[in-house]
Amino acid sequence: MKISALLTSAGINIAVCLILLSLYSILRKQPSNISVYFGRRIATGRSRRNDPYCFERFIPSPSWVLRAWESTEQDLLNIGGLDAVVFLRIVVFSIRIFTIAAVTCCFLVLPVNYYGQKRQYQQIPLESLEVFTILNVQEASKWLWVHCLTLYIITCSACVLLYFEYKSISKMRLAHISESPPNPSHFTVLVRAIPWSAEDSYSNSVKRFFMKYHASGYLFHQMVYKAGTIQKLMNDAEKMYMMFKDVSVEKSCAPSIIHCGNCVVEHTNSFKILSSEDTVKGKADFCDMDFPGSKKECATAFVFFKTRHAAVVASQVLQSSNPMLWVTDMAPEPHDVYWSNLWIPYGQLWIRKIATLMAAIAFMLVFLIPVTFVQGMTQLEQLQQTFPFLTGILKKKFVSGLFTGYLPSVILILALYTVPPVMMLFSAVEGSVSRSGRKKSACCKILYFTIWNVFFVNVFTGSVIRQLRVFSSVKDIPAQLAIAVPAQAGFFLTYVLSSGWASLACEVMQLYPLLCNLIKRFMLRIKSDSPDDPLSFPYHTDIPRLLLFGFIGFTCSILVPLILPFLLVYFILAFFVYRNQILNVYVSKYETGGQYWPIVHNTTIFSLVFMQIIALGVFGLRKSPVASGFTIPLVICTILFNEYCRQRFNPIYKNHVAEILIDMDQRDEQSGAMEEIHQMLQSAYCQFTVSPHDLFKCGCSNHREDGAGVRVPENVKPGLIHPMLGGLYLSGVKDIISWLSLLFTFQENRPAESASHK
Repeated sequence: MKISALLTSAGINIAVCLILLSLYSILRKQPSNISVYFGRRIATGRSRRNDPYCFERFIPSPSWVLRAWESTEQDLLNIGGLDAVVFLRIVVFSIRIFTIAAVTCCFLVLPVNYYGQKRQYQQIPLESLEVFTILNVQEASKWLWVHCLTLYIITCSACVLLYFEYKSISKMRLAHISESPPNPSHFTVLVRAIPWSAEDSYSNSVKRFFMKYHASGYLFHQMVYKAGTIQKLMNDAEKMYMMFKDVSVEKSCAPSIIHCGNCVVEHTNSFKILSSEDTVKGKADFCDMDFPGSKKECATAFVFFKTRHAAVVASQVLQSSNPMLWVTDMAPEPHDVYWSNLWIPYGQLWIRKIATLMAAIAFMLVFLIPVTFVQGMTQLEQLQQTFPFLTGILKKKFVSGLFTGYLPSVILILALYTVPPVMMLFSAVEGSVSRSGRKKSACCKILYFTIWNVFFVNVFTGSVIRQLRVFSSVKDIPAQLAIAVPAQAGFFLTYVLSSGWASLACEVMQLYPLLCNLIKRFMLRIKSDSPDDPLSFPYHTDIPRLLLFGFIGFTCSILVPLILPFLLVYFILAFFVYRNQILNVYVSKYETGGQYWPIVHNTTIFSLVFMQIIALGVFGLRKSPVASGFTIPLVICTILFNEYCRQRFNPIYKNHVAEILIDMDQRDEQSGAMEEIHQMLQSAYCQFTVSPHDLFKCGCSNHREDGAGVRVPENVKPGLIHPMLGGLYLSGVKDIISWLSLLFTFQENRPAESASHK
């Protein structure tokens, strides 16, 4: 790739970023977009701002950057939780290490690479990108000690920063546990694989087992039920009500006439108020109705203990001589429970994990098709041979730079948008019992997927057969990487520009919520500012992206040092963008307590070791045995450092500290708060958002997944009706659900009656 093609890609992405950021600074000031750009403030009850109509609302300003800079880490901790702070620590760590790497490589390595061979120099835009890589250094050059020295500087700096970050985040995690208000998950154990008994129910089996073997700490238990058809209908009714209640209600509106077959129907564009007699009519018939077929016990239960220490002990010991029965683990937080996976039989989990692993591998192989196509676009000669009619167009400098420098990375980015939903589906099928666990599992899958496809598959260009030939000889891998990575420097540079800079501009713009808001306001005529469902932070997509760029930066640091300034700009921009999003947009629905940092640490260590292995291959190809000899101890020391950190810090993220839990129990017992906590546990885990009695009973309330209270229709309005729905009002929906429940119950009872007659 020519430097001119790189400048073309940089110019396009810089223009896109400036336009989107300027547009964002204008749109965020408009009152109609407050639900898009200030969703967290609305969800937390902050009053909206009433900006007067003035000219300043239509002028771009960097005020959001200043607010993001002025916010402290404690503010971010209070707003976004520990996971948000850990995420921003990833960004800060990347800024620090790549500042060191960029300064060192640009002032030491880059001049050595550029002047590595005696040749005729051209103007910088006409130069090939290859002259800035290590491939331009002569064999057996005495200047290769510069690359070895830079390797030591980057590795030592990264290890020191990693150690202090790991230590600091571990202290924050322990403080988060000890200083937080009483958490129901600290007293609760999730019990799975409860053995079936013909003489007794699951509930009685749980009570009898824990009263016998954990009598001193057992408090009570709560069974998990498998939701049937009736419960799904009730949940659909609640969602229908939530859709109806946001529509503006008008006392009068202009009717219009529509034709439907031979009928003429008069309808309006809004809802009409019904009288209170209409909404109360028929309610008494269903208030006390019970639904015997709506719930069914599963072999899963939440068991509550009197103290935190008793719960931890019960969760970590083997309850039975059969490890596949009475499986215990600490329960997730109430809002973090993934209820639909709790009734999956425990014996199926290992099969599900193998199946999802095979499916993920198959998806990675299928993804070779777009990646190979993208790599074909980066080769100008290959494009001209494949598409002869483009020969004349590709001779133009701007068009060739666009085809080889910008479009390949854009096409790959569009293809990668299919990866997060697929990996989230795989993680859900695996059987994770918590939403945060599902997101963490998806984070690891997306990380492995992107590193493999974006880096390795693009490095070893060509068809799948050629890739297999490359990997056929394991001992040649470092040498092959030493040649292939610098050769793909142009693609990595444009990928950082397109997937890095432009993606941050799209992130701050919130394009999809903005489009939905425009449709909601100007097509559906819904003027409500409250967001339908506040967004939670997409850790499973953004953490892999940060770590992928870190992996590319470490790998290319001494090979292609020109990439480091672009990466540094990306991380600095990410610092402001993500701070702004945490402060204004995303809502913290559940917390992992900093569980993402071990993933970051392990990926960074892998990046460092991989960088050193490639350096071994480079020094071997350049016939520098001294540099190779000094690199081998660096690899060993890095692995030993990782092992020390794993022994020192990793247990804090996997186990609970008995010292902290016992101190918390003693503090609550001395203050008299333990009885209040036990009362709180009785209503902590609510599986069904709508129960039969809650749906038909007057004056009750319901809780959504995010914990916000939602009043039932009878308490909000006398009634709502829309003529376009054929006169289907909310109390009518309840009647339909009731009759359907009776029908399903009758159908379930018929086989049992016929069997008894036989």
